Formats: sequence, C-alpha cells, structure tokens
Amino acid sequence: MALEKDVDCPACGETHAFYRTAATTLHLGEKTKWRCPECGFGYVEINGINTLPA
Repeated sequence: MALEKDVDCPACGETHAFYRTAATTLHLGEKTKWRCPECGFGYVEINGINTLPA
C-alpha cells in the first residue's frame, strides 16, 4: 500500500499529498488513517470507503 496519496483537503481547500499515519486489519478489511501535512486534517478509510465529506 502507498504511504501517500493526493486528496482534496476539505480544511485547506486544496489538493495535498496525505500521508498514511496508521494501518490495521479488521474483520471489515484494512483500516487506514490519513493526515494532511499542511493543516493536520485527518480521515479514516476502510476498504476504500472513507470518512471524507461528500
């Protein structure tokens, strides 16, 4: 899995390279936490489903 990916940060309003801060395997699949290095905004992703605002 990649250690960074480009995401539109809802807090900054710009696209930044989010960094993977943690990952673990659950019964639902792999849970990954991502964080924006510019503002510290973070979100969680489980099997490709994320908690980012729509």
